[in-house]
Amino acid sequence: MSVHHMATAAFIKRLRVKPGTEIMNSLLNLLHTGVHEQATGEPSRDDAPSTSGRASPSLKLPLVLHRRMSTKSSPGREVYKSSNWVMRNLPARLVPYAQLMRLDKPIGTWLLALPCFWSISLATVPGHLPDPVMMALFGTGAVLLRGAGCTINDLWDRDLDSRVERTRGRPLAAGTLTPHDAIGLLALQLSLGLLILLQLNDYSKILGASSLLLVGTYPLMKRITYWPQAFLGLTINWGAMMGYAAAAGACDWSIVLPLYGAGVAWTLVYDTIYAHQDKRDDVTAGVKSTALLFGDNSKTWFTGFGALMAGCLTTAGMAAGAGTPYYAGVGAMMAHMAWQVWTVDLSNGPDCMAKFTSNKWAGGFLLVGIVLDRLLAAA
Repeated sequence: MSVHHMATAAFIKRLRVKPGTEIMNSLLNLLHTGVHEQATGEPSRDDAPSTSGRASPSLKLPLVLHRRMSTKSSPGREVYKSSNWVMRNLPARLVPYAQLMRLDKPIGTWLLALPCFWSISLATVPGHLPDPVMMALFGTGAVLLRGAGCTINDLWDRDLDSRVERTRGRPLAAGTLTPHDAIGLLALQLSLGLLILLQLNDYSKILGASSLLLVGTYPLMKRITYWPQAFLGLTINWGAMMGYAAAAGACDWSIVLPLYGAGVAWTLVYDTIYAHQDKRDDVTAGVKSTALLFGDNSKTWFTGFGALMAGCLTTAGMAAGAGTPYYAGVGAMMAHMAWQVWTVDLSNGPDCMAKFTSNKWAGGFLLVGIVLDRLLAAA
């Protein structure tokens, strides 16, 4: 430790105040911790007792949170600990914004993009692969719209999130970002999303703009109804209509409406499984969900939604003149859904999360079936 650091640490110790002023003591403890870590490169104990003899209150200062969610790999550089390569390579100052967009949890982007990809593929001319430019536009749009939806959700729910174990570390609930920061990010995401929307035909522009009401109001539904998962389904599966319109110039409602219905039923299954993680905290916070509504009968409801999914997908396939590969994809997706329903332990949070994230494979099976069906249709 250098003379400068030793002198600074000694000065801080002299500033320790009398018992009863815990907040000032906590601030000084945090400052001393920062000096120790800068000097030694080693973390200081966060649970050290205060000078008052009582535990210091936990102060969720942005600087401390920023320090705790990153680790030094070399002088002057911090790296976020994550298995996600995007998060690992972001500058540390951008990590909270990426967390607000849920870039560290890409499953939500997949669940938004897959219905778009289904409908684009169904609208593809037989004997061809889906338009890669259209797929890229909708894939990028899914990242932005999902990020915007999560930002709106966290702005509405920042007080509720602080009362739920799984969500209290989110940037707004934890204080890592301010509402002003989030609104700036939201404006950027919506602006970039608008640029993508302007690349589409007029029919798709109108259809896309009409979804914003659902995007903006969905986060409120958990306060007023036990069916917020149904509203999420209506919102996140909008691409089942938009993708077809963008690829074909307009919607064939005999195809897209049952496809949309299948997506809503799918969402009611996977998002209810997801909501079972938070049911105890939700009761305390006064938040409603289908997990609380269905309770011990959840798997019976899942079976019903699965049957509705199968019926809707079959109807969409018949309207589209689909062949064997399409129905093989439907069968693989339904087999995966049956596996989820039979094996999920709804009292086990990690298992609920694992089943929830596995839905990218369920939706992917259907996508592969649709693409192969269109590609092989000419033969």
